[in-house]
Amino acid sequence: MQNLELLLLIFTFGYLLFSRKINTKVKKPIILSCLALFFVFHLVFNGCRWQMIPTYLLWFIAIFSALRNSNNVRKPIVNVLRITGLLLFAGISFILPTILPVFELPKTTGKFSVGTTNILLETKKEEIITSDPNDERTMMIKVWYPTNDVEGNKELYIDKGGRSGFAQKYGLPSSTFNYLDKIKTNVWENAIIPDESFPVLIFSHGYHSKANGYYALLSEIASQGYVVFGINHTYESTGTTFPNGETRFFDNEYSNKILENTWHIIEPSMNAFQTAQTFEERHPVIKESLKNYFVKDIIERWSDDIQSVSEELQNWNNKGFFKNKLNLNQVGVFGHSRGGAAAGEILLGENNIKAGINLDGVQWGQMVDTCFQKPFLYLSSDWPENHPNYNKHAYINTSKADFYEGIIKNSGHSNFMDIPFMVHVNAINEAGTIDPKLAIEITSDVIVSFFNKYLKNENINIELLSSKYKKLNIQKR
Repeated sequence: MQNLELLLLIFTFGYLLFSRKINTKVKKPIILSCLALFFVFHLVFNGCRWQMIPTYLLWFIAIFSALRNSNNVRKPIVNVLRITGLLLFAGISFILPTILPVFELPKTTGKFSVGTTNILLETKKEEIITSDPNDERTMMIKVWYPTNDVEGNKELYIDKGGRSGFAQKYGLPSSTFNYLDKIKTNVWENAIIPDESFPVLIFSHGYHSKANGYYALLSEIASQGYVVFGINHTYESTGTTFPNGETRFFDNEYSNKILENTWHIIEPSMNAFQTAQTFEERHPVIKESLKNYFVKDIIERWSDDIQSVSEELQNWNNKGFFKNKLNLNQVGVFGHSRGGAAAGEILLGENNIKAGINLDGVQWGQMVDTCFQKPFLYLSSDWPENHPNYNKHAYINTSKADFYEGIIKNSGHSNFMDIPFMVHVNAINEAGTIDPKLAIEITSDVIVSFFNKYLKNENINIELLSSKYKKLNIQKR
């Protein structure tokens, strides 16, 4: 809760709890004035939000109680029930705005401030997700980049499409996340990019997620001197808002269609993990699932999206907003979850991408039959011991270049995202017990150090990061 929200709750609850005594010692106008003053201060400095509705109801009850100004002695049972009810209501009033807080994003630590802009990418490739045979693949790219221009407007946290799509994902009203207007970003809208050339990173988000669900991580990386092109994979992100105002949400019908009748492909590998087989005994079974499970098609499709962005970099560097600002000799790729697997997939092909990182994604697809020819890093959350480790099999051949594996201790799958800041309940947000800001700090440090080494050719020992952070274990295979 914000400070004035908490003060409003404490004062209102305190008055209701001790109203009979207060009413005998304090005049009604003073009580009403104090209640009104706390409420006005809250509205002026915090603004209202729906999470505070239980507190507002308590406040109205307090106003009614003050107007009555009753000093009647209550029966003991009535008093017990009243206090119990107040405690329960006050508990709800405290928990709701605490679970869904007005949070503060971590401040960036790089030498640059961060600007952002949006790019519409229209490809000539077929859009297979929709039923229209003439539909072509179109995506919105959100770009975070270094800037020294801090004179404009800071960007609103998560656009309308992202908010509405996130609400739809959990069956909530589209207005549920309007309170995110109160979140202050560290990002300047359409700020001027400095007159120099920066290395480029292409980012792919997780399934049913969105590029701007990673503000903390991506803005920190941009502040370190990288231009980050964040892809929103249309119809498989929570929601994308296009320049004409159209919003395209996650396509549940298509998602269910590609999932249907696929259990028989994954079941043998799940059973193999549960039995006491050796790695060598279960590898052939796991290999078949990695190569044939439907998720590998998503990975390949997203890899193609990354390729589309990669192919456009030269055009963006020749004209427009990013003219002569992109160092196309220093291009890397990274992603989270299925986006991380897509980053691994694209690195297996012929392109100008020099190195890649997978953040906690299972590497479905062809990787199990081949190896990387370029530097690669897999950074995992702290999965339980009984969690099926598909990547141990997928990365069996590792790389002919440098290959790293790392783990952030006490982290969960969402600790690479903003979700742990948005939702303060681990059972819901899929985060670990690690402090969310520390998880972002470690992740961004690993990413920047890796790309500084393999894109900028800086002399960095990646494994020494394990000494810097007690929560990090990283080694080269």
